[in-house]
Amino acid sequence: MRLAKLPKYLTALTAVIAGASAALVPSAAQAAPRKTGCVTDAKLVPSCNVLWGGAAGGFTSTPRDLALKSWEQASGRTATLFHQYHKGDEVFPTKAEIAMTNDDKNPRTLVLNWKIAYRSTWAAVAAGEQDRRIDAFAARAKKFGKKFFLVLNHEPENDVDTDPANGMRAKDFAAMYRHTIQRLRAQGVDNAINVVAYMGNEDWMAKSWWGDLYPGDDVVDWIGLDSYVSVEKYCPKPGAAIKKKPKNCYHYGSFADLLDRAPKGGGKGFYEWATTEHPGKPFMVAEWGAYHRVGKLTDKDFVYADVVAELKKRPAIKAIVHFDTKKDDQGDRDISIDSTDASLAAFQKLAANPIFDVKLR
Repeated sequence: MRLAKLPKYLTALTAVIAGASAALVPSAAQAAPRKTGCVTDAKLVPSCNVLWGGAAGGFTSTPRDLALKSWEQASGRTATLFHQYHKGDEVFPTKAEIAMTNDDKNPRTLVLNWKIAYRSTWAAVAAGEQDRRIDAFAARAKKFGKKFFLVLNHEPENDVDTDPANGMRAKDFAAMYRHTIQRLRAQGVDNAINVVAYMGNEDWMAKSWWGDLYPGDDVVDWIGLDSYVSVEKYCPKPGAAIKKKPKNCYHYGSFADLLDRAPKGGGKGFYEWATTEHPGKPFMVAEWGAYHRVGKLTDKDFVYADVVAELKKRPAIKAIVHFDTKKDDQGDRDISIDSTDASLAAFQKLAANPIFDVKLR
């Protein structure tokens, strides 16, 4: 999908295309990160504070690295985590990914989502039918050398098919994940930090198969969540006469709400589930954002203002990665940080908080 209107922070790309690459030179604040005693360990877990990340330019033709640099300039902070997406046999790392992680003035590491079962099935991968694909990825990962986060098939709930004949049951996902990680390890890959990233949607969490998705603590290094909130409190249907108070927009709420969705019918919220059922696993908000319907400008400042307080109450959260786009995959939700002036100002204030000062090591 191509966007009809680019976000404000992407206007710098016009200068790049015209040859004025200086427009994307990192700001002084980015070029001189503040000193911090918080550092990452062998599993990229920070000794204190929270890793800050971003994914920008989604569902556009804009190169992700350029979009992220512009997003960084707008927010005022370098994204320590650069979220990228690959599928099947796509080459990893790309030249852009190498360049982004070789930038000494703006240190970054990759969060790489890989849909290994592209044009295949989870069951087929688990049965060894994509071992050549896994082995090729292993060779590329070892050559890359740097530590990176590896998310296998993020948001698997949305892809589950309960028909055994289709090879896409929840238990097939778990088997695919285990097989892939174990084979990568057998090939000598020791720089991939494994993340299982859920949607954490109340509908999926209530399904009888939801628990079957988890691959096992021995192959999972981090537990991730991809979750969003609406900033529009009420969403009447277009043209509808309002005879009574309309219902809240789908997933209206704060940053806390995206973490605490619980199964329909009752049960533990996602954060509570992750931290009690799998204690000791660091928690990554692998995608997050606040949205309003396209063209329905609504300030997102109250969501951004809630983030730091929630992080301080939830010590398991060690990383957050904002996903930024003017239109989502359905074309109806604006998840950008600059849709209103108040939203951008609040996000800049959030990005400036020292809780995100972490040194990659």
